[in-house]
Formats: sequence, C-alpha cells, structure tokens
Amino acid sequence: MDQLEIPETPYPRLAPVKTHLQTLMTQALRQLQAEGALAGIESPAIPVERSRDRTHGDFASSVALGLAKMARCKPRDLAERIVATLPTSERIARVEIAGPGFINFFLTPGAYQAVVAEILDQGETFGRSTFGGGRRVQVEFVSANPTGPLHVGHGRGAAFGATVANLLEAVGYQVHREYYVNDAGRQMNILAASVWLRYLEHCGEQLPFPSNGYRGGYVRDLAARLYTEHGNAYLVSAADLFRDLPQDEIRDDAGTVIVPGDKEAHIDALVERARAQLGDHRYRYIFELGLNAILDDIRADLQEFGVVYDEWYSERTLEERGAVNKTIQRLRDAGQIYTKDGALWFRSTAFGDEKDRVVQRENGQTTYFASDIAYHLEKFERGFEWVIDVWGADHHGYVPRVKGALQALGENPDRLDVLLVQFAILYRHGERAPMSTRSGDFVTLRELRDEVGNDAARFFYVMRKSEQHLDFDLDLAKSQSKDNPVYYIQYAHARVCSVVRQQHEKDLPRDEQRGRDHLALLTEPHEEALLIALARYPEVVEMAALNHEPHQLAQYLRELANAFHSYYNEHRVLVSDDGLRDARLSLSLATRQVIRNGLRLLGVFAPEVM
Repeated sequence: MDQLEIPETPYPRLAPVKTHLQTLMTQALRQLQAEGALAGIESPAIPVERSRDRTHGDFASSVALGLAKMARCKPRDLAERIVATLPTSERIARVEIAGPGFINFFLTPGAYQAVVAEILDQGETFGRSTFGGGRRVQVEFVSANPTGPLHVGHGRGAAFGATVANLLEAVGYQVHREYYVNDAGRQMNILAASVWLRYLEHCGEQLPFPSNGYRGGYVRDLAARLYTEHGNAYLVSAADLFRDLPQDEIRDDAGTVIVPGDKEAHIDALVERARAQLGDHRYRYIFELGLNAILDDIRADLQEFGVVYDEWYSERTLEERGAVNKTIQRLRDAGQIYTKDGALWFRSTAFGDEKDRVVQRENGQTTYFASDIAYHLEKFERGFEWVIDVWGADHHGYVPRVKGALQALGENPDRLDVLLVQFAILYRHGERAPMSTRSGDFVTLRELRDEVGNDAARFFYVMRKSEQHLDFDLDLAKSQSKDNPVYYIQYAHARVCSVVRQQHEKDLPRDEQRGRDHLALLTEPHEEALLIALARYPEVVEMAALNHEPHQLAQYLRELANAFHSYYNEHRVLVSDDGLRDARLSLSLATRQVIRNGLRLLGVFAPEVM
C-alpha cells in the first residue's frame, strides 16, 4: 500500500482531549508517510490512554511500539520522529518519550478548563457519542418465567440489563430491549395445576400438595380469585385425582427425604390428570389466569423499577408459527440431529458442550432448548447485528450449547454475547437476611424496593461486576451518610442546586460568558482534580458500554462526587470576586450536569433537595 489510509474522521467522539491527541498523531503519521518513512503500512490504530500516574503525563500512547517493526526502526527512534512531526497545540504543555518508546503528553491547564464550556453547551448529550453508528443491537434481560413474582436475583439482572442497554444507546447503538416470555411449556403447566389444587383446597377438598408445585402465597391468592369469580365451576372431586400416579417425593421440615419418589414424573402425571378432569376449555382458563396475572405483576414491578421494554416476545408465537419444528428440521438437514431412545438429540458436543442435548422428547414434545434455539435464530432473522443476553450465573453451562446450535445453523456465534449475573445476598445488621417471605421462599423485588427505594436498589445492583457475588447491605442502602454511595452522589447534585438557590437568594448576579472567560482562574488543586474528573466522563461511558460494565460508571460517579465534596468543603463558590464566582459556578454547574447524566444512565434520580 503506497499511502497510509487513515479516514478523515477515524475516531468516534471520545473525550475531546483524547480525540485531539489522536488527530495530532494522525497528522504526524501522514507526514511521515509522505516522507517515505512508513511506506506500505496499513491504517494503524492509534492507542491513547489516560496515564495512571500524572507524573508520567496526562495521556500516553504506545503507537511507536506497534509500528516500529513495520517501519524497520527502533520504537524509541520512531517515537522521536513522531514527536518531532507533531503539529503544535495550545492544549499540550510538553511531550516526553519514556522507556522503550512511549509518548507521554502533558496538558496545559486550559485543556481541562475547556471541558466546562463543553459540558454546559452539550448539556444532556455530554458524554454521548456516535461510536455504534446506529447499528442494531438487541438486549434481552430478566425473561423470568411468569410463574411467580420477581425476586431479588431478578432485580439485579433487571438493573444490570437496563443499564447496559442505556450505555449502548449512549454510544450510538440502536438498542431494542426485549423480555422473552416463557408462556408455553412445562413450568406454566405446573403453575396452572398448582393454582387449581389450591382452588380445590379453598373449596374444602383435602389433598397432598405436590412437592415441586408452586407454593407461594400468590398461588393461594390466584386460587381465591378463581373461587371469588367462578365459585364451584372448577370444582371436581379430588378423591381420584392422585390415584395411580407415580409416587411423589416427600421431605421433612429439615429437607431430608423420608419417602423416596419421582417428583418430576409425579407432577407431570398430575398435570395430565388435571387436563383430563377439567377439560381443555376450563384448564386453559386457569392456565391463562395464572399467566396473565403474574405477567401483569411482573410488568408493573419492572415499570415501577424504571425498566421498560420495547417488546415482550411470546414463546408461544414461535410454536404457533412452527418456528421450533422448522429449526429442528434445519439442524436435521445440517446433519446435527440424531435419534436415540425415541427422542431427537442435537450434537452439541461437536460444538464444545459437555454432552448432547434433547430437542424433542420421545412423546413428540419439543424442549425449552429447542425453543431457545429457534428464538435466537429468529433474533438474527429480525436484523439485529448484535445480540446480548443477560442470564443468571447458574445458566453458564447453557452458553456453549446455544452458541453451538447457532453455529450449526450457519450463524456466527460471536454475534451473541451472554452476560452472566450472580445472585444478590441480602444483609441486615451485618448478618445474612432470611430469604423466606410470605410470598414464597424468596424476597421479592417489590419488597426490596419498598425497603430501600428504587434509587438505592438500582445503584447497589450495579456497584460490582455482574459476575461477582453481590452482598447487598440493606442498612447501608438506607443510610444517609457518605458511606452510602448513592446518597453521597445524589447529595453532590443537591449541593450544587443549593448553591444556585443561595446565589439567587443573595441576589448575586451571574454572567455565563464572564464565567467562561475566567475559567483560567480555576487553579486550586481541588479545582484541578475536579476538572480532570469531569474530562474523564465520556471515556468512562464508552468503556462501560463496550465492556458491559456499568460498575465503571457507578465507581466514576462516586469519585466525581468525592472530588466535588472535597472542593466544596475547602473553597467558597459564592465569593465576592465576580469573575472567580462565575467561574466556580460554571464548574459546579458542569459537575451537576455530569452527575445528572451519569445517574440517568444508571436509572437513578438526581434530586435537587435532600
């Protein structure tokens, strides 16, 4: 290649200074190309990273180390040539070469002071970029079976998935948020049977409740509703209901099996007995009653939590369109299906799974796995270029088989990312909180929200990497102290609002342009630290989005709040000098804007008064 091909706008809009440095080095490399020093080298990536230690500069680039071999010279020699060719910039105080050839940039104070005006100009859009180029990405998260209310584990997946979607949207992707409704299959049938059995009990029938039926208080509530609305219309004698069924497993209060049995075969047979005794019409009514009531509750719970979906995708529609059977046939045509013991098996071991998987049982019923394959195939057929699933960590073994199935169908499995979320463990007064409640053997998301509030729940859920266990300290989440990160951040936002109110109450004039003109007065160490923190925000948003790590943004906001509180505690904002006062007000307002922008991405409210 005769020319170094670097696009005119090779980089998305990141932090302004970072983009500026990349642009300068692009110009230098083009100049070296014209001089023949880099002939034949294709378009290079120009890495620029913020330095961890500011004594080594504000930013550093290793571009010379990456190009030296192709340029046939030592990295340090190439670095010297790049530095010598760099255009001058008022943002750069000096440039040094370190070690084997790192290029270290030391910025002028004005380079950071300029970010204040940029934040105030861009407002809510500051930190957003066009990196994604409008490419379509689907984020599917929560997707809990509508067999009961959401629990605290689902809450973490909801907060995490919603924030990942917000972050991707912020960097230019067209995001489609989706909930996959498992409204067909075995678990829904078990729910219907459980509701009916509780209804029979409500009618006065005596019966042994199956060991793996749904036992939560919500099931009794549904049964009571069925009775209130329809009386004895669904009542049949329970005398013959359990006759000749496979033996259920029975455990004592300690969980020890006292009567062995096949609980799975027992509940499946009980479902079929319920179907037979009720008839299709009455059985379907109970099925739909349970499904719709619980799904409505889930929708309301999530909406109250600030989690809204573009689509609630029904598993049943896959079956109604024949998509599951068509997918199995495609796998069969590809030679990836075989028959054993009357069932159809997918050769998932050929794609890294630990064993092959059943897609159709011997009775002709397709499995959840078959539906999941069809669903993921359909995602790509809908035109999504990138698909992200948020699953519980207990589904980690499911990943290779789904990716393997996509590969077997001719799709690129790398277009599917599966993000795993660990469970959240609740602590109260330093001790693990009991997980049992009146609604079942778990704490519901609604109960958690009622106790700590939406803001604390949303923030605490994303404070740690999703694959790490989360110890959720209920007392800390409710405390009004600097130790509570969400309170500490919100308080910084409210503090700026308080300063603005004081400025109006004291009738102190503020001239926005005067504030911008006097930003050079922001030279105190605390002001410098705050300016540097503000300039980092666009980088943090992009890295958090592309790495699917909302905790990066949560941690950043905590650091920004700390920088502001430290500044506020050491310096008066409303000083008598007009220029300095307006400059400090501009700095404070810029801080407020960034905190508000970041909290919005996390789904957390930014209060004006606390």
